[in-house]
Amino acid sequence: MNPDTLAEALLAVVTPIAASLRPDETLGLVATDIVLERPRNRDHGDWASNIAMRLAKKLGTNPREFAQRIADEIVAVDGVKSAEVAGPGFINFRLDAAAAGVLAKAIVDAGTAYGTNDSQQGVSVNVEFVSANPTGPLHIAHTRWAALGDSIVRLLLASGANAIREYYINDAGAQMQRFASSIIAAAKGEPTPEGGYPGQYIVTLAERVVEARPDLLELPDAEQLKIAEDLAYEFQLAEIKHSLDRFNVPFDVWFSERTLHAKDAAGVSLIDQAVDRLREQGHVFDEEGAVWVRTTDFGDDKDRVIRRSNGEYTYFAADAAYYLSKGDRGFENKIYLLGADHHGYVHRLKAIAGAAGQDPEKNVEVLIGQMVSINGARLSKRAGNIIEMDDLLDWLGTDALRYSLERSPADSPLDLDPELLQKRTNDNPVFYVQYAHARTHNVGRNAADSGVDRSEFAPETLTHETESALLGALQEFPRIVAFAAEVREPHRVARYLEELAGLYHRWYDSCRVTPLSDDPIESVHRTRLWLNDATGQVLRNGLDLLGVSAPERM
Repeated sequence: MNPDTLAEALLAVVTPIAASLRPDETLGLVATDIVLERPRNRDHGDWASNIAMRLAKKLGTNPREFAQRIADEIVAVDGVKSAEVAGPGFINFRLDAAAAGVLAKAIVDAGTAYGTNDSQQGVSVNVEFVSANPTGPLHIAHTRWAALGDSIVRLLLASGANAIREYYINDAGAQMQRFASSIIAAAKGEPTPEGGYPGQYIVTLAERVVEARPDLLELPDAEQLKIAEDLAYEFQLAEIKHSLDRFNVPFDVWFSERTLHAKDAAGVSLIDQAVDRLREQGHVFDEEGAVWVRTTDFGDDKDRVIRRSNGEYTYFAADAAYYLSKGDRGFENKIYLLGADHHGYVHRLKAIAGAAGQDPEKNVEVLIGQMVSINGARLSKRAGNIIEMDDLLDWLGTDALRYSLERSPADSPLDLDPELLQKRTNDNPVFYVQYAHARTHNVGRNAADSGVDRSEFAPETLTHETESALLGALQEFPRIVAFAAEVREPHRVARYLEELAGLYHRWYDSCRVTPLSDDPIESVHRTRLWLNDATGQVLRNGLDLLGVSAPERM
């Protein structure tokens, strides 16, 4: 019996009792309305519910008496060992060992599907994150957004959503011109131009550009800049993609800003279309030769110019066109992961949604993350003034870096300890969880050597207190996944895995899968192998949601 079937059993008991108390009252309850929680003190039972307290006032009855009636009847349900009323009307439930133990086999049978759910079924969501300018390498700030954004998408997909990862390439505008000028200056051996990009990586890019086009410096200046911009952009973007691949962050869409400015056969760009569409909604007005969007109607601090009096579009115009393009591609909901210095974008994006006739509180979600620092991290030798993602990966490794970035809420500043992350001890959270997974495989190998297999499954034998605790935690995994997806918080999965690993280690110390010496192999040994393998599967599934590997040996 799992929480869902217990909730269904509770619903079947509560409904007729409620009808007997208030025949004229229609509760309209469904099983998902019944909240079950794990008691903090496991001596109180496996599950607890406050359903009697929630409904008592509506039904005009005493909550404790109502709870007792529920408890008296629920014990007749197969799998419920006992039900006790506590306090003003809480009900604590204990399941019998067989009912709880069947979960072990169910998890093994489900495999990678265990933990998936349909809580986000029918939801289409575009998650945009990182989106760094293609004018330099990814750095320390990008690592946090890359890890969190990828895991949020993994959680949404596991919960049934149609979700994609999108990278917005800022490849139009003045920064690209400064980038090209910096490349040409480096190719000529000249100082970095004012406002340009310094660093050894620019010199390296310039060398690659000249190698690809040996005649570059013989061409007219305008042609030099165009070729330098296109080639250096191509090389730098490839490096960004390589860094993200190393970090186990696969993007589904790489959206070029240039496509927003490109003209179609009729000479109309997506930005032109965006202005017309916002005007049709009634939120665009003209003043002093400029075109404005009345964004103050949707909480922005001021109305925004979308096209200047000289006919040039503003960055806001590109933002609007890009937002509309996401909806045109079938994504009703948009999630943006932005840095701590981007609070001003929140009202702007919500205003665009409102001006487009959508719900700013539903269709746009902006997650603001805080900065991350790592003690002892050195500035990049190539870039000179940043800590590169690639340097961090070389130093700490993908697993340690990703896990440590994901185990804390995004809105809290994070200061990582590199010495801890490099330790192969239980003090290192990622090692602690990965070691638990590797231990499940070691138990499986030892079991095979001893002749213990999964040819028998007797869940009623899983009676040890550590087995009850372990099964209880395994039951929680689908709910943890669903809730983490709903609130966009991967750290809930990480903290769950640490708790599960601790329960597994305690079970390992108390219960044997292989018999001692010449003792015979019994049903309990084979059944415990199912529980061992179920735990390994959940640890593996959880680590995959975080983009972290699950080694079989450590």
